[in-house]
Amino acid sequence: MDEVRLRLIEQGLERAAEALGDITQPVMAEFYARYPDARASFVHHSPLKPASLEAEMVGNTLYYVMSWFENPVEARIAFDSSVPHHRVALDVPPDWYRGMIEAFLAVVEPAAIADEADREAWQELREGLVGLVERNRFL
Repeated sequence: MDEVRLRLIEQGLERAAEALGDITQPVMAEFYARYPDARASFVHHSPLKPASLEAEMVGNTLYYVMSWFENPVEARIAFDSSVPHHRVALDVPPDWYRGMIEAFLAVVEPAAIADEADREAWQELREGLVGLVERNRFL
């Protein structure tokens, strides 16, 4: 466990929560701006409540952001099954999976990063989570 970076991420998330409040809509707006075709997939997979599925995906991303420096093995195990499953069973391409992470970070990082140490921790987090998507891209 990397306690220093974990604490930097936690403090950044606290700053972002105070500044932004509920980030679900801004993250989804950023995601759909990058991947407009993904909206139909959310409706297809949750026709009665696509907003619930959107909130779940943002919440899952938040979970892995919060836990990356505490337990990266858990994230690796989850991504190693989830990325291929989403691609094969749900027709969700790895780019969308990666895009959710990047949209989340695009919304949160400006409010979360206070100094260079923060920036380095968030960059390492980004590389770690995106790297898990990329390592599973072609499985």
